[in-house]
Amino acid sequence: MSCKMVGLYPSIKQCAIVAAALKVLLFPAYKSTDFEVHRNWLALTHSLSPKEWYYENTSEWTLDYPPFFAFFECALSQFARFVDRAMLNVEALGYDSWKTVYFQRATVILTELVLVYALHLYVKQSSSKKLAHAAALSVLLSPGLLIIDHIHFQYNGFMFGILVLSLVLARQRSTLLLSGYLFAILLCFKHLYLYVAPAYFVYLLRVYCLSPRSIFRIQFLNCAKLGLGLAAIFAAAFGPFVYWDQVPQLLTRLFPFDRGLTHAYWAPNFWAMYSFVDRVLLFLAPYLKLPVDQTAATSLTRGFVGDASFAVLPNVPKQATFALALLFQIIPLIKLFIKPTWDAFVGAVTLCGYASFLFGWHVHEKAILTVIIPFSLIALKDRRYLGAFRPLAVAGHVSLFPLLFTPMEFPIKTVYTILWLVGLLVAFDKVTPAPAHPRFFLLDRFALLYIAVAIPLIAYTSLLHGVVFGSRLAFLPLMFTSSYSAVGVFGSWLGFMNVYLSD
Repeated sequence: MSCKMVGLYPSIKQCAIVAAALKVLLFPAYKSTDFEVHRNWLALTHSLSPKEWYYENTSEWTLDYPPFFAFFECALSQFARFVDRAMLNVEALGYDSWKTVYFQRATVILTELVLVYALHLYVKQSSSKKLAHAAALSVLLSPGLLIIDHIHFQYNGFMFGILVLSLVLARQRSTLLLSGYLFAILLCFKHLYLYVAPAYFVYLLRVYCLSPRSIFRIQFLNCAKLGLGLAAIFAAAFGPFVYWDQVPQLLTRLFPFDRGLTHAYWAPNFWAMYSFVDRVLLFLAPYLKLPVDQTAATSLTRGFVGDASFAVLPNVPKQATFALALLFQIIPLIKLFIKPTWDAFVGAVTLCGYASFLFGWHVHEKAILTVIIPFSLIALKDRRYLGAFRPLAVAGHVSLFPLLFTPMEFPIKTVYTILWLVGLLVAFDKVTPAPAHPRFFLLDRFALLYIAVAIPLIAYTSLLHGVVFGSRLAFLPLMFTSSYSAVGVFGSWLGFMNVYLSD
């Protein structure tokens, strides 16, 4: 966050160049199994016909993204064959020559240009260039994207670029239709964005399909243009697989509901807090004479697929998680329908992301970016929004630290994230307007107290635990990190929901 304050600000393009240079230096860094996932997808989409893509299972990392992402991998493979043809061998499991590594990491940087363009357009269309520039730089230099995409390895910058571009195009009625089309394309790249689809549905319905003069008057021509365009996009993505009668197989890959409530490492959501309470009650059970399910007593620390049992608290069925997520999405959607402004739309997208992340089934910690990035676009509206955003920014990024567990990456993730947070907090504090009501200073107090705990927590989980316990109780740092982060995300959600509904 050395790029500060407009006037003294470097442009989005200049910061993108500096950021790209840093990312190139990270080419030799740790890479997760996701690197092999995408190498395998390059290989199978290049070597096999589309008919075989969703059946191929030589690798355990089978294709489980929608068709547009498969076609995207296929397109990249056409360039990959000129770099190292061996990476395109389906049988070459775990292949990671330096040419392969450099090629894949370079594609992440190049495809992230979509995000650079989207942020450039966001600043260009904003009435307050100072606020928009600060928000855009916070997204562009996000440690979340650096950790997940450029070290751990994924293509989130590319797909969030499409999301941000869609949100920016929704700002003006003349480009609203294109915004809807872009979001449909995004869904065909990664179905994770279904979490925020209800906000798009309500906004497009209210602003584009219904008359601005009366909600009881339907604009049939607009409905036809929107409906036909969306149908064409989904037909292009899924049509061939419908023709080949592969929809059941495709859905099985996209929605593996046999997984448990929590991921191996708990995502920082409501169920992480629920799981933490269950672990505490398990410890206290002999003293409080609580009934314990002995079979489930250690299940949550194992992270087995399909394992969602609790030792003391009641087990949570899938239907309950869907109902809670839907309930807490409906609340902001009602507000959006009544007051369909662009700020309300981005807020609803953010709150739909919050609800799905906090209460969804088998949520991954990386999904927190679906909340952080859209929220960033309106975080500087006034200090109430900033007060809700601060604990989210801390919690969301600290929760990603366990993804990088090798010693070489420790200084990168901690120093970069701390510099980003300090720059964000200082820069945002200077440019954000004062709140409309003093009671929202409570959000600032919560945020400051929460941030103060982050440094000792990072020190303990990353360094002191190993000194004190050695290799024993290895689950404790993960549990503390997840539970601490869950408190921040949950508190941020409560604060923002209050702010959103009071506007």
